[in-house]
Amino acid sequence: MATFTGKVALVTGGTGGIGKATAVAFAREGAKVVLSGRREKEGLAVVEEITKAGGVAHFVAADVAKEADVKRLVGETVAKFGRLDVAFNNAGVEWAGPLTEATEADYRRVFDINVWGVLTAMKYEVPAMLKGGGGAIVNTSSIAGHIGFPGASVYAAAKFAVEGLTKTAALEFARQGVRVNAVAPAAIVTEMVDRFFGGEDSEGGKAMAEKHPVGRMGRPEEVAAAVLYLASDAAKFTTGVSLPVDGGWLAQ
Repeated sequence: MATFTGKVALVTGGTGGIGKATAVAFAREGAKVVLSGRREKEGLAVVEEITKAGGVAHFVAADVAKEADVKRLVGETVAKFGRLDVAFNNAGVEWAGPLTEATEADYRRVFDINVWGVLTAMKYEVPAMLKGGGGAIVNTSSIAGHIGFPGASVYAAAKFAVEGLTKTAALEFARQGVRVNAVAPAAIVTEMVDRFFGGEDSEGGKAMAEKHPVGRMGRPEEVAAAVLYLASDAAKFTTGVSLPVDGGWLAQ
């Protein structure tokens, strides 16, 4: 039997990159998947890919910076499939530049999506999970939530906040059967990393690859595997952790 047969999984930021890879992986392991994002065309394409492979998926257009959208997203998930067992709060945006050039608009954009988006998602996901007897939440953090990251102050600050939210939520709901963990990727080959450093084959991309002890950047599927582990019963005694998926970066 597939690991998530009979389970319902929600993935925010599911239209590409890590989110897409994770939505596909959940479906492959038997979950009914609801994926969300702001790009409807890309989201529907992911649903089509999952469906063609024999899985079950549904797309909901939503902006996690807007609480009403998140409330509607969780409500539609439960209305569509009857329950919520797993949530991967992955939606996020990047910011790069000198701290002295950060603007209030930069701060609010990044924190509204990367921090408020995670908090408000858990606000509605947890009650839905409790009605079904519990569940598992995984938030997307970053190695930039574990260490200083020159040139990405606003982004790093947001990811440090995600770390705090994850640990706090894990403690609040540990005795109620809801586990809350995070994954902390290093550079993963995605559109976001392309915007940060340039493509994988660019000079910036090659330099970034060399910063990882394994000598390369990661792949979305490698982060997805970590998310599925944390969301599975194999990790049922694990809560409040942030699992680096970083090619050894934080060991340096």
